[in-house]
Amino acid sequence: MEILGYIWDWVIPFLIVFTILVFVHEMGHYWLARLNKVRIEVFSVGFGPELYGWNDRHGTRWKIGAVPLGGYVKMFGEHQSSEDGEERPLTPEERAVSFHHKRLGQRAAIVAAGPVANFLFAIVLFTGMFAISGMPMPHAAVGAVQSESAAAEAGLEPGDRIISIEGEPVRWFDDLRAEVSGNPGMPLQLEVQRDGERIVVTATPKPTEVTVDGESQVIGLLGISPDPSQVGFERLNPLAAAWTATERTAVMTGQILEAVWQMITGQRTAEELGGPLRIAQLSGEMAQGGVITLVFFMAVLSINLGLINLFPVPMLDGGHLAFYAVEAVRGKPLNEKVQEYSFRLGLLLVLMLLVFVTWNDLVQLEVFDLVRRLIT
Repeated sequence: MEILGYIWDWVIPFLIVFTILVFVHEMGHYWLARLNKVRIEVFSVGFGPELYGWNDRHGTRWKIGAVPLGGYVKMFGEHQSSEDGEERPLTPEERAVSFHHKRLGQRAAIVAAGPVANFLFAIVLFTGMFAISGMPMPHAAVGAVQSESAAAEAGLEPGDRIISIEGEPVRWFDDLRAEVSGNPGMPLQLEVQRDGERIVVTATPKPTEVTVDGESQVIGLLGISPDPSQVGFERLNPLAAAWTATERTAVMTGQILEAVWQMITGQRTAEELGGPLRIAQLSGEMAQGGVITLVFFMAVLSINLGLINLFPVPMLDGGHLAFYAVEAVRGKPLNEKVQEYSFRLGLLLVLMLLVFVTWNDLVQLEVFDLVRRLIT
């Protein structure tokens, strides 16, 4: 019964989330390929033996594979690297719908369309969430108090909810931050809600010199962080929601790249990397948290999937784009053998990474202990 619980709580939400993201990614390739008049032979969600499939009126085989850990779009002429390697000359009609015979810019755009679709999907999910349910924002509440800070001297405690500053109501932590930063060294009366009661304290934000856009300025700091347990939602109009969603996607992309760089340079441990099991666990936890949290997680995961696929590793979309960049410089594709060995190396690297992150998952999630309990 415990295994059935894990399947229901982890595996099923993971398969739903991952299948949607893979479909979106491959649909990006498919849509731009069709736009450039490339014949699509197969659109597959999953690998391995076909569980179910059908042919559309364009001759494309749509199918679901037995291994739901990815997908692919097979385009006519996609793997032809030179005309010498063709078994027979293509007819003019076949050349017109062959991926290999499209212009370099067209091929690059088709390859890049998968990751781009993931980024756009994240923006769409964020936009819908911000416009319908609202953007999650921390209330003006105290999460942690730094020692010897203005907040500590004023007697603020974790869990305090700040209702007003100098008689002006405040709701969000950003409003609190803006008011405090603009009054360095000025005593401020804070109305605070604590344990159901309202009290008034006086806090004097400590002047602190910071650099903003290359210019030095002095701001006030209380020395507190927001309370993650006190979060509200502010609904945005569609235009503001779309703009904020785009901005949030860009910021998260930068944060992921920064984290990857910190792992490469040794500033962060690679043990933080998670694989399929960790994603399955998070999918289950987010699903239990409700639709909003699951949509948010799906958007974040879509950003990760799009960004990872842009890494210049053979076998990934970024590897293909790197080859196209070399082709643009040389005026001709790389040697077929070079590409073949590069893809083998890329496959090896991807498999090694998969093994590493799966091992991380097994250790972090204590799967070995779980198996031992189930056996005994």
